[in-house]
Amino acid sequence: MADPTNSELAAILDELGDLYELDGAIVHRVVAYRNAAKAVREAPVSVARLVRDGRVTELPGIGATLEEKLATYLATGAVPALERLRTAHPAGVVAMTKLPGIGPRRARRLHDELGIDTLDALRAACESGRVRGLAGFGERAEARILAGLDAEDERPRSVRVTLPAALDVAERIVAGLRREPAVARAEIAGSARRGVDAVKDVDVVVASEDPGAVVAAFAALDVIAATEASGDGGARGLAHTGLPVDLRIVAPEAFGNLLQHLTGSKEHNVRLREMAVRRGLHVSEHGILDDATGETTLCADEPEVYARLGLAYVPAELREDRGELDAGFAAPALVELADLRGDLHCHTVASDGRGTIEEMAVAARELGREYLAITDHSASHGFGNEVSPEALVRHMAAVRAADERVEGIRLLAGSEVNILPDGSLDYDDDLLAQLDWVVASVHSSLRMESEPMTARLLRAVRHPLVDAIGHPTGRLIGRRRPSAVDVEALIDAAAQTGTFLEINGAPDRRDLDDVHARSAAARGVRLVIVSDAHRPATLVNQRWAVLSARRAWLGPADVANTLGWEALEPARPRHRVG
Repeated sequence: MADPTNSELAAILDELGDLYELDGAIVHRVVAYRNAAKAVREAPVSVARLVRDGRVTELPGIGATLEEKLATYLATGAVPALERLRTAHPAGVVAMTKLPGIGPRRARRLHDELGIDTLDALRAACESGRVRGLAGFGERAEARILAGLDAEDERPRSVRVTLPAALDVAERIVAGLRREPAVARAEIAGSARRGVDAVKDVDVVVASEDPGAVVAAFAALDVIAATEASGDGGARGLAHTGLPVDLRIVAPEAFGNLLQHLTGSKEHNVRLREMAVRRGLHVSEHGILDDATGETTLCADEPEVYARLGLAYVPAELREDRGELDAGFAAPALVELADLRGDLHCHTVASDGRGTIEEMAVAARELGREYLAITDHSASHGFGNEVSPEALVRHMAAVRAADERVEGIRLLAGSEVNILPDGSLDYDDDLLAQLDWVVASVHSSLRMESEPMTARLLRAVRHPLVDAIGHPTGRLIGRRRPSAVDVEALIDAAAQTGTFLEINGAPDRRDLDDVHARSAAARGVRLVIVSDAHRPATLVNQRWAVLSARRAWLGPADVANTLGWEALEPARPRHRVG
């Protein structure tokens, strides 16, 4: 019998986490199962094989206890703790916890007091007015539950994964194929190459004269769980993460044609074909056909495709039909990761991070950063540790002491302060004034109506001691919609005050998105590209924010932390007051 997939094993750990939460387990136990499920789901190789080889604890968040549960499941097809919890908590109750505004405690009450054990039963109870009768619910809560059920019914069922998870798979595939002698070239294509927020599959283009050898090498990669050949043109595969992979093989002389076609986007390619037709040309993955001569031009590289059509080369990130094919277009000098000189948002063990000040500093220095702002969560974060005003004074001293000890990088004493529902901040101004860097963010009441949410953020952006607004819309890609903030009004205010706006590189944030970041830059707002790292290894998250910035057509001059600290510090809003 075939081993269970990574997705199957992750689902078991996710379910255990959900059921333990319903059972009233401590939060750290619940979080441990969810983190482990994420690690298993995103593992690029077979986790079942790692369990059998005694290596599964190499994955982050997998210790001896979880190793034992996974081994038991592989041996018996069951986990005793899971079976016990399933008996105590019906699957429908777990599903209720996923709806906005319910959570485990309310789900247990709905089950215990009203006997609701499915989503259909919950809808019926809301529509009949039974839910509003429970203490602590009421008509508004009932309406929110119905809205959540409607949204659940309308949610697309196709699974998308964040770009970093997809590129981890794609880059491993390309690296493996490039070691095959029959492969002349191999590149990532599709939406992953354009740097979109999330993808449903991965496209890989290979140049080769021996497709059979390429397909065999593809199937043998340890990243690939299963393959289905599709002739000389390539193969389809499924990665251990559950991500579909489409391998396309072409002769080297037509590599540029296929790579351009498969990179897309659909809108870009449609516009390209329309422009080509007006020139008497037909462009496709197979080449560029000239109506007048009947000749087909094959292009080994993408720039040849655009040149044959009389166009400037368009970087992959810009191919969204947002003006990149207009007359007179010249590719801008887009910002690159190497342009960044500092990182202005990270966390340590002082709040919810997993690295010390010095560990974060050394890791940032190794990435080539010249300065790093330590911005632990403020007094009212509410998720794990938080830094009281008294603790912040001590923390600032600790950061500055570490700055004296760690050579080769400047450490800035900062804070990620909370923007409270009325727009005020949770530290007094005299304390904020002592910080080197202040990023203000929303972490609660994210579902406020547009007018109060916008007023809340506008008050923060106008605060003279706020340097930047962190992850301005609060979205979590694939999990939480952006808040109902009027981003254009926020951009206008930032343009007036000189407040910076973040492009947050956390893989599930990338906030501001590329559309709003481009709008901000067009109005003279400076962006900061940050990692929001919570451990040393995630300081590389700036890579994902850079991709968003490139999709926004941003150059180095649009990004404040391409400057050294000596040039950036005087540009902070507090120096513009008066």
